[in-house]
Amino acid sequence: IPISSIDLELIQTECRKIDDDLRWLVALISDTGMRLAEAAGLTIRDLVLDDEIPHVVIQPHSHRPLKTRSSERVIPLVGASLWAAQRIKQNVQGKYCFTRYTTANKTNANSASAALNKWIKSLTNNKENTIHGFRHSLRDRLRAADIGIELIDEIGGWSRQSVGAQYGNGYTLEKKQEALLAMLAS
Repeated sequence: IPISSIDLELIQTECRKIDDDLRWLVALISDTGMRLAEAAGLTIRDLVLDDEIPHVVIQPHSHRPLKTRSSERVIPLVGASLWAAQRIKQNVQGKYCFTRYTTANKTNANSASAALNKWIKSLTNNKENTIHGFRHSLRDRLRAADIGIELIDEIGGWSRQSVGAQYGNGYTLEKKQEALLAMLAS
């Protein structure tokens, strides 16, 4: 179930108010559509903030593989996700963005899911809201901004639906950023 726009705004506002590692994880997912395991298993080096277009690199790690080949991607950071990445870079020491859930051997997304889902449901008073709902919301938000399905699939790391979609290098970081900024504006 997608997170409604009203609940999304409430969650993102509370993330900024509480301003801790759990809320950084939620905010990071909220405007990127990353899977929870992808975000929880990020290393500090995966967050690239000193580039012309700040972005996150989703790549496999020994402590966290990726679900599919198309999951490997680069996502521009905008909105709440950019704020979260900045907070992580300013405050986290060591190799992993979320040391509460990640060690050299493992990323414990199930533990993260339980804690985050409990908080989201209590905050929004909606028992159907879950952390995974941000992925569904991102897709709907991009559709509402008239972003094409191929670009949506590339941002979200969803499997490409046609053989033709697999040709070429894909969309540039600039085009992905334009799409995400259009999503925020709509």
